[in-house]
Amino acid sequence: MAHARERTTFGRRSEPHTIIIARGDNIRHFTVRPWMAALLGSALAAMAIGYLLATTYLVLRDDLIGAKTAHMARTQQAYEDRISMLRSQVDRITSRQLLDQQQMESKLTELLERQSQLTRRHGRLGPIIDRLSGEHPELPETLPVPPSRPDQRAQLRSGDGTFEIRVTESQPIAANAFWSNGRVNAVSLPPEVNESDQLFMAINNSLSEIETEQFEGIGSLASSAWQTAEQIAAALEGAGIETEPVGDMKATGGPFIPISDSALFDARVRDLDAALEQLESLKQVARTAPIANPSPGHSISSNFGPRRDPFLGRLAHHSGIDFRAPPGAPILSAGEGTVVSAGWNGGYGRMVEVDHGHGLTTRYAHMSRISVSEGDRVSRGDVIGRVGSTGRSTGPHLHFEVRRNGDALDPRPFLRAGRKIADLL
Repeated sequence: MAHARERTTFGRRSEPHTIIIARGDNIRHFTVRPWMAALLGSALAAMAIGYLLATTYLVLRDDLIGAKTAHMARTQQAYEDRISMLRSQVDRITSRQLLDQQQMESKLTELLERQSQLTRRHGRLGPIIDRLSGEHPELPETLPVPPSRPDQRAQLRSGDGTFEIRVTESQPIAANAFWSNGRVNAVSLPPEVNESDQLFMAINNSLSEIETEQFEGIGSLASSAWQTAEQIAAALEGAGIETEPVGDMKATGGPFIPISDSALFDARVRDLDAALEQLESLKQVARTAPIANPSPGHSISSNFGPRRDPFLGRLAHHSGIDFRAPPGAPILSAGEGTVVSAGWNGGYGRMVEVDHGHGLTTRYAHMSRISVSEGDRVSRGDVIGRVGSTGRSTGPHLHFEVRRNGDALDPRPFLRAGRKIADLL
């Protein structure tokens, strides 16, 4: 074995370390240099430090993982809470929309039912309106008519406290001043009212106005019919023609019991029907009664009652009135009736007698020509002959008589009654 070279450091000798490994006949030795020891120590120190660092990392890593996991859990919980809140808001909005939709459908159904009711009412009033327009021109035609039902959809635009509604069909849901050319005029409403409520308020107000106008129109028509009937009845009674009492609602009474609009409408329609029936009945009596002037435009030359006889010069009873008229002037029937006599009748000369019913008859005498025959049906104003001077007459004139059950009556009250109600027949 060789000896190591001696070294001195700062006067002290340093000998290297030798490691001998013997195994059987094999002997090995290693000389440990200082730099090798330093390198080995450094490696061990690095390994120890690495181990410590790894251990520390593993220990701290669990805390970091836990913190990260907790943070992720908190974040997830926050997201879930946010999602739950959003879902709650969506549910509330959906519920509110469903509620609003139900309310809108309910309001729309109510409005459409009201309009259907108005349309049905107009269907009931249609025949009455036709009767008024054809038979009673003196009565006002003031019943409003709702047009066809529009589409349920509508477009709304709001601004500056007003709103404008355009119905999708060409005709509006209600016909009055509130609507104009298929659109609702701008109307100021409180700002807290939403657009759908504004739409329904507008349509509801429009339908209410139509309903009010219908009730007022029916009442006006019934009142006019009763007044006209009263005028005709008063005129006929003044002439001594009996009529049935006018059934107006004046001498009535009893406790006040409110009724529904539908029942009120039916009651008013029944009252209008009763008034029109009464009026038509009185008109029929007036048309048959001898109240029309048989020689219009000609003056009366001799009145009913006592007078001096033109032939004998003595006081005698005149059973009619005489109209001064030229020869050939038309003679008109004073009322509707049936001709019971048409020909020569002694001092009457050529004479026509018409039966008007209710015991009333009229005689037209001294005719130059007769235009009807016995059994003919004549109407008020029909020409039945021509003025002449036949029979016991001093000149051309019409002798006109009114008789009840054969007794002569003064024709002047009948003619006055005819003048009073001429415009009502």
